[in-house]
Amino acid sequence: MAYLQITLDVSADDRAAAAGVYQRYKQPFLDTVPGAESKELLVRDEDVQVLHGFATAADAQAYLSSELFTQDVVTALQPYLNAAPDVRVYETA
Repeated sequence: MAYLQITLDVSADDRAAAAGVYQRYKQPFLDTVPGAESKELLVRDEDVQVLHGFATAADAQAYLSSELFTQDVVTALQPYLNAAPDVRVYETA
């Protein structure tokens, strides 16, 4: 199992719109991305995180260069980001 954690700097005023992007692409992610197992939206006062579960770290890395991520998700989120996202891939021990 592996996790892709993407931390987003999104202003409080834009969080509902950013959450809408998450909702719009959650099911296509789960239905079409190889190795995709889960996707959760985590909201804190200081940022928003999207935690993706994958079968392998290679699946997580492949998603980062997929059309769904690069053209759809990134493009839809771009207007709401205050800074570049922090992207990390973790493997379970």
